[in-house]
Amino acid sequence: MAHKIEIIPAILPKDFGELEEKVGLIQGLVKTVQVDICDGQFVPNATWPYRKHDDSFEKIVHEDEGLPAWEKLNYEFDLMVNHPEKVVDEWVQAGATRIIIHIESKGDVAGAVQSLAGRVDIGLALNIETSIEELQVPSYKLQEGNIQFVQLMGIDRIGFQAQEFDEKVIGRVKQVRLKYPGLPISIDGGVSLDNARQLIEAGADRLVVGSAIFESDNFIEALEKFKRLSK
Repeated sequence: MAHKIEIIPAILPKDFGELEEKVGLIQGLVKTVQVDICDGQFVPNATWPYRKHDDSFEKIVHEDEGLPAWEKLNYEFDLMVNHPEKVVDEWVQAGATRIIIHIESKGDVAGAVQSLAGRVDIGLALNIETSIEELQVPSYKLQEGNIQFVQLMGIDRIGFQAQEFDEKVIGRVKQVRLKYPGLPISIDGGVSLDNARQLIEAGADRLVVGSAIFESDNFIEALEKFKRLSK
């Protein structure tokens, strides 16, 4: 039986202006947007607010300003950063609904998860070559409900959009679905209309889509085509 799929546009903002621009495009069309945050260390690329200093993030954290369309959108932050335990509180304060932490990050990943428990939905992201068995690390407390979803990366070179999709992730979705039947699975990286149906049939619940929406000739039409996949 078909299951409902959530389509989440992904923004990789070089600066706050790009975040505002792209949020403006999809505002009112989706419930949730993913913002990719790269520190330039965990991945070579750096995005807002790490790419160049401006005070927009500090203003948001201190509630002097809000995220674009924050009253109408849920924000999911994909933290491609080292030492996530040092920064997760700021992203909660900024208005995160969900926070994604990468298992491969340097630092105290389990500590970051524990500090977020009960405050926001937590996702653990796994790179394409990382064993699914890593989810069983006891300190993540997946079985106790600390983790609300897993995000499987569909590309090898994370932190960059328009990367080639790695079909290995389809088998990985099936692995996770078999091992954790009730755990929502999100796919990020390389998702397109060409592979979306395979991912859904394998058991994916959420498709995070960047360039296939924002770099299409008609982003509204592209987004609607993704939405129709789960109907």
